[in-house]
Amino acid sequence: MASAEEFSIRDELTPPFEVREPLSAPTPFVFCSPHSGRIYPKYFLNQSRLDAMTLRRSEDCYVDELMVRAASHGATLLSARFPRAYIDVNREPFELDPELFAEPLPDWANARSVRVAGGLGTIARIVSDGEEIYAAPLKLSDALLRIELLHKPFHAVLQSLLERAKRNFGYAVLIDCHSMPSAHMAHSGVQRPDFVIGDRFGTSCDLRLTKLIRAILSDLGYESQMNRPYAGGYITEHYGRPLRGVHAIQLEINRGLYINERSLEKTPRFMALERDLLRFAKELFAEVPSLLERRSAAE
Repeated sequence: MASAEEFSIRDELTPPFEVREPLSAPTPFVFCSPHSGRIYPKYFLNQSRLDAMTLRRSEDCYVDELMVRAASHGATLLSARFPRAYIDVNREPFELDPELFAEPLPDWANARSVRVAGGLGTIARIVSDGEEIYAAPLKLSDALLRIELLHKPFHAVLQSLLERAKRNFGYAVLIDCHSMPSAHMAHSGVQRPDFVIGDRFGTSCDLRLTKLIRAILSDLGYESQMNRPYAGGYITEHYGRPLRGVHAIQLEINRGLYINERSLEKTPRFMALERDLLRFAKELFAEVPSLLERRSAAE
């Protein structure tokens, strides 16, 4: 008999993610939006001590919608429907926080990562502003169900999409799409740039591609910063293997560009940013082959 956790997942999160194929000729690009899911299972809400709006502050609000037009001109877009407060697929499968569970964790769990220490493991203990999510300890079996039914299938599909792109074009480019608060909460409201481009300090992507992305954003009138404060999470680190023909970039978008950060409502600037991201993608799709195909051929 299915547990309440399993029933909730199968009833409310089927399918757990969406795969949108491009409307025009495909390119080697895969866009990923792992944190824009906004379906909060009722069982999860009942376990939480926080209301839905507070939980939503951890979302990368509407990033999937911002990127869908851009992706449609040549990239496949994979977007989660579940929220990161429920399970975070930008973490290792078993980055588990011992503070969340009444029972001891198995030896193979990674309970000592920096992300776990900060309360933001695979199953988050806190939301982005530091508030504890759960009213009581979780069952370890419930966490493992989330991993089996959501985390593992998401990554199986992402891996398959990248392998298909590499098979068809000789290389693949992953753009992992996120959003960030407009101000740094820990530093007295210091404003962040429009975009942060993360390439794991040059290890997850060909440097020429990183420079191209920054140049296109600059030409569109946006300020960008490299790797600080976001160099790329598990997805960028795990899939970015430029020497094997798979390039991965994490792209953080300043939420102040397109939503009211208190109400989470879209602002009139949403459509302008969506149009600019479409222009960004078209130029990227056009320019990248001349950068990377020659390298692939030489290798």
